[in-house]
Amino acid sequence: MIKLHQTSVLLFMLAMWMPHMALGQFNIPKKPELQSAMYDYANILNGNDKQVLENKLLRYADSTSTQIVLITIESLKGESIGELTPKWAHEWGIGQADKDNGVLILLAKEERKIWIAPGYGVDDRLTAGVLGEMIRNVIIPEFKTGNYYTGLDKGADAIFLLLKGKYKEERKFEMNDIWINGIAWLIVILVVFAGLWLLWQILKIIAKGGGTTYSSSGRSSYSSSGSSYTPSRSSSSSRSSSSGSSRSGFRGGFGGGGFSGGGAGGSW
Repeated sequence: MIKLHQTSVLLFMLAMWMPHMALGQFNIPKKPELQSAMYDYANILNGNDKQVLENKLLRYADSTSTQIVLITIESLKGESIGELTPKWAHEWGIGQADKDNGVLILLAKEERKIWIAPGYGVDDRLTAGVLGEMIRNVIIPEFKTGNYYTGLDKGADAIFLLLKGKYKEERKFEMNDIWINGIAWLIVILVVFAGLWLLWQILKIIAKGGGTTYSSSGRSSYSSSGSSYTPSRSSSSSRSSSSGSSRSGFRGGFGGGGFSGGGAGGSW
């Protein structure tokens, strides 16, 4: 009799709790007919900033076919942002079906949380570790000052660099480390100069003794022009000359890209 009473109480409590659970679920909106890079449902950006950021992501999609979508919402309504973001991206099919090169950035205003979910085709470069570091060092500091646009703009630039393999960790060194590294480099420079001076003296002796001459006109140069990200204009121009039926970028909408449960996030 006691067990029956306990079971009844549990069933009653579950029945009372179910409506609250239903209310706590976030319903992913239906994929919009007009598909673009920006959906500011929480209205955290002003009109100009929103347009600038959207155009930036659209240009990147046109030049690379990688679709980066930014969505802001008022509240998660009890959902886990780490589960909601890739689920949302997968349902909408962000990215190209044959490349799975979509990225969804989801910002929850009320909970003060952000999550970035990469598609299958880019998660080798947008790993959880490097994304988490980028969010902490680039995006969150701007969010803490209330500057959402700057944080998202810098975050987009960092993702561009990550996808190009150019994003580097910005380590903070103690003053002792700086002094030690400075002294070490000074020693290296002195050794190099001493070696060059000794070589010059030897060449002078050889030139005086044997009458031979030394020429150093064949100088080599080093160029590192590829060290920063610049959008590829050639890919954009060739794409614009092709038929309008291409699904590159956002011209034909989301391409049906797939997502796993990866990614990283942060709060402020």
